[in-house]
Amino acid sequence: MLRRRALTGDAVSHAALPGVCVAFLVAGERRLPILLFGAFLSGLLGAMTISALRRWTRIKEDAAVGIVLSVFVGAGFALSRIIQGSVTGGSKAGLNSYILGKTAGMIAQDVYLISATALLCLVLVVLLYKEFKLISFDAGFARVQGWPAQPLDLLLMALLAATVVIGLPAVGAVLMAALLILPAATARLWTDRLGTMLLLAAGFGAATGAAGTLLSASHEKLPAGPVIVLAGASFFLASLFLAPRRGLVAGLLARLRFERELQERYLLRVLFDLVEPQGSDHGSQNGPTTVSFDDLLGRRSWGRSRLARLLARAVRQGHLEWCGADRYALTEAGLRRAAAVARGHRLWALFLTEYADLAAGTANLAEESVESLLPPDVVADLYRKLDQPEAQARGALSPRAQ
Repeated sequence: MLRRRALTGDAVSHAALPGVCVAFLVAGERRLPILLFGAFLSGLLGAMTISALRRWTRIKEDAAVGIVLSVFVGAGFALSRIIQGSVTGGSKAGLNSYILGKTAGMIAQDVYLISATALLCLVLVVLLYKEFKLISFDAGFARVQGWPAQPLDLLLMALLAATVVIGLPAVGAVLMAALLILPAATARLWTDRLGTMLLLAAGFGAATGAAGTLLSASHEKLPAGPVIVLAGASFFLASLFLAPRRGLVAGLLARLRFERELQERYLLRVLFDLVEPQGSDHGSQNGPTTVSFDDLLGRRSWGRSRLARLLARAVRQGHLEWCGADRYALTEAGLRRAAAVARGHRLWALFLTEYADLAAGTANLAEESVESLLPPDVVADLYRKLDQPEAQARGALSPRAQ
């Protein structure tokens, strides 16, 4: 999923179908180890075909996945129909369970075989963790450093094929892709660390299987495979809304918080622009300079209700004091805060003018000033230009109010 190859798992799971059929034709009986071995070889062939098409032809990866998926699944259905219509196979072949899954038909020996295969995959992932991590995030760097990136990629695809194969008896080829993608996608919503993501994905996968199986066992007419996938979808949807950083609710709250903070900074900037001409003494002998509600309303496209809320919040924060008759004045703390905001805005304006070539990849309104984003020499240059008289004439912060 991190390599944007999620659909490769779908293609490999469908590519395993003809291998199951060919293994049945060769063995002449329905023995799970033989059928899974055939499915593994077929799935691996599908993964290698995708890799070859991507590497040695001009076909894009999504097209290669589509080609492999459609061709292999077509061959699988054709072979399955031949087997079902043959005299020796008949309807007793039971290969449909590898298409849609049949958890209830599994026996203890099947579970032991699946567990051993899963353990082997886990051991290889642990032993080659840093190598898989390297080729997943920067395969080009791995090749430059002399790592066997292509063999490692093929090994990773082989492990994917093995994972698909052991899932066929439970959920079948059609639903296996969901079990490959859903736990990883769910875990990705909760963390930015690969190691943590792997553990979370394993946990979500186990919880998905357990929840789906229990629900299926408690209702006679609910097939286990589809219910397991629906359980995984439920975990994903819950995480999509509730994950603390990447969830929709957290994203909405963060966006609202950012918009509110941005509007508060704009208010302080406008207030400072209005009182700055009065000088650093913050008003005259009669008291601090006051600003009317209508003066502020005319400076930006605020609605009256939004501006009233912003002013009320600034009063609660101690940045403003209400002077009666819809007039407000900056407190000493508010003046210092407004001066910092104004200087930050003017640094941004100067940076966008003087360093337009860097602005596209650097500009970030969430940051109050450019100081935390730019190299020290660029910041020093901006400060020097900001304190020049011509910069002050264009609206830069005067030294008296710094």
